[in-house]
Amino acid sequence: MDRKRKLRILSDSAQFDLCDYNADKKQGNSNLPGIYYSNAKGCKVPLFKVLLSNKCANDCKYCISCSKRQFTRIELKPMELSKVFMDYYEKRYVEGLFLSSATIDDVDNTMEKLVEVVRILRHEKGYDGYIHLKILPGTSRELIKRAMELSNRVSINLETATADGLSALSSTKDYKRYYKENEMDKENP
Repeated sequence: MDRKRKLRILSDSAQFDLCDYNADKKQGNSNLPGIYYSNAKGCKVPLFKVLLSNKCANDCKYCISCSKRQFTRIELKPMELSKVFMDYYEKRYVEGLFLSSATIDDVDNTMEKLVEVVRILRHEKGYDGYIHLKILPGTSRELIKRAMELSNRVSINLETATADGLSALSSTKDYKRYYKENEMDKENP
């Protein structure tokens, strides 16, 4: 499968992760996948909005990347995604990045790959512009800290406030495990 097709699939999946955008396909190069327009102080700012992967280990009922759904699964390597973004940026198609992912295998391994994309952009490519990075629920405190050091903005989608709520949404996520880890983080900052 060619890169453009992969990007189209991963950017189409990313549209459900809201970032106050207005997807106006009449602006910019509508032939390129992943370009969405975020409203910033009355201006429309083109962002490259994409998932690192839509391969998900979880079966959350609300999610487009649910492991039980049948569709083409794709994962980009951090360097590959970094190169695509820099190509878009250098050609002035986009002014920033909105990056998220499905949970490929485990939360921290996937988050490590997301952070690696941002690290490559900042330290190897010299990009100092806008990056909004989504934190995956259950990510370790250390990875959240690294993500915050490298990104302009981070956000997280909270899934549910109770163990019963989470078990109704997903059979693969363990509320008690996340809660216990977070309590341990509070005890040992």
